Parts: sequence; C-alpha cells; structure tokens
Amino acid sequence: MKVFIDGNQGTTGLKIHAKLAAHTQVEMLCIPDAYRKDASARKDYICASDVTFLCLPDQASREAVALADGKVKIIDASTAHRTDPGWSYGFPELSATHRQAIVRSGRVAVPGCHASGFQACVYPLRAAGLLGADAALTCFSLTGYSGGGKSMIADYGADERDAALDSPRQYGIAQTHKHLPEMQYVNQLTRAPLFCPIVADYYSGMQVTVPLSGEQIGAGVDQVYETMARHYAGAKLIRVQRMSEYAPSGFVAANAMAGSDAMRILVGGNDERILVCALFDNLGKGASGAAVQCMNIMFGLPETLGLEGIQ
Repeated sequence: MKVFIDGNQGTTGLKIHAKLAAHTQVEMLCIPDAYRKDASARKDYICASDVTFLCLPDQASREAVALADGKVKIIDASTAHRTDPGWSYGFPELSATHRQAIVRSGRVAVPGCHASGFQACVYPLRAAGLLGADAALTCFSLTGYSGGGKSMIADYGADERDAALDSPRQYGIAQTHKHLPEMQYVNQLTRAPLFCPIVADYYSGMQVTVPLSGEQIGAGVDQVYETMARHYAGAKLIRVQRMSEYAPSGFVAANAMAGSDAMRILVGGNDERILVCALFDNLGKGASGAAVQCMNIMFGLPETLGLEGIQ
C-alpha cells in the first residue's frame, strides 16, 4: 500500500510519518523538499498513492483534494471537512455506522483534538437518550502546548520566554474556537457547548471534561458510568473506568496518556454533580494516532497496527 503525506513537516505530519515508518504494510512516497509546495509535483505524488494524508491548513487541504483522482483515498487532519456530510468522521468507536462509513469511504476527516474528547464523552449519552439535542453543555479542556504546532512549541522551548507561558492560559475566549462546529454537528446539538480550552506548560496530553447535573440528565453517576462502559465495550483503543478507581489520590494528570494512541474515559463525582472525562494524547488519539487508526480500518488491516500504548 503506497502512502503519501501532504504536509509532512508539520507536527501532525511528522508524527504520522514516524508511526508509518514502523508500519509493516505501507510504502512511503516522499516528495523532495524542493517540490513540497509545487502543485504539479504534489498532484503526481497524491495520484500515485493508495491513500494520502493531508496535514495542511484548511484551504490547502481543499486544494489538495481537488488534485486527487477518484481512486485515491484521502484522510484529512485539517478542519476543512469535519462537518461535510460527504466525508466520514474519523472516530470509529462512536457507533457501528461511523465505523462502516470509514470502511466504505474514500474521504475521512480526522477529528480535532479537543473535539475528540468532547465527542467521546457526549456521544454515548446522546445515543442512550440521557442528553437531549437542546442540552446546554460545558466543556473544560486542558492540553499540552504541542497542540499549537511548531510556532507554539518554539515559544515554549525558548531560552528567554514570556513569563506568561509558565502559567496555564485559557484561549478561545470569544467562544468561536474552530472545533466548536464539529462538536455540535457530530452530536446533533441545537447549540454549541460553552467551551473553555486551556494550554499549559507540558508537551502533550489532554484532559477533556464535561460536567453534568444529575437533575439535568435524569440519571446518577452509576448509570452514566454503565452507559459509557456499555457503549465502549470491546473497543480496542478506549477504556472506561470510574474516576475513583483510576485516581485514588484524587488527582487526574492531563499528561497521563502522553505517548499513547489510546484513550481513557473516566466517570466520577456524585449523583448531583457528575464528571465525564477523556484522557488521551493530543498527538495520538487526538490527531496522528487517530489518522493511522482510520487508515488501518479503511484497508482492512488490524486496527491498532503501528499504534502505541495500547492496553
């Protein structure tokens, strides 16, 4: 199977390349650096591949899709196609329908990192009828700075950096974060959640928390845990645990899944105030790992081939 990564010098592209370097079923097509921005050369490489990963800005991803012929499968890690009904959403654990769409589709949009955690926490509750379409939801998300790409990584690694980087920083304060449309679209919500993303001084790892009122959903913490456990039963990359079992110390570290392509769903709190939390790596299940997982499913390969930290 021939694979091309368009945008292989970005954080996501480099991570996908590293995973595929050890993948036993792929042959990498590597464009010379001098031609990375040459549309004609990129077209040749895209069309010579069986599958092309797009690790590009949104507009460049749309342009790359136009270069591909109908035989080439595309896995897009940008925001460009995540709410496009003509594309499959690359989170196979959400439902059998999502998984089958990835199998059949030649066009797959990889979820955003924050959105991956939100979908993992909310979709099972929507599917079970515990949350209505008009639910007023809040999402609190901690991420490592690698999610900001090369420029942010350089800022945090600078010898003389801004003292503000020593502290966690909330962003997306205008409530127009680029992941909000897919968070709403995939869960068929009538309104976007109130979303509070925070970047902190560690390299990778995410902790996405959705707090819920037991009165709001008409269920207690045990029913929420059972719903999540039932939904993800048999999933190869997602494990559901009670928060008290996972973190008897009472602390949950946002970098706990750094380096892994898997995800943990934690359910805690009490019957009045329930916490559903997704722990994963923003570069793993939140980006590059999810992209490779989708490729494996598309081509009928073992789902976890080339992935790391699977338990």
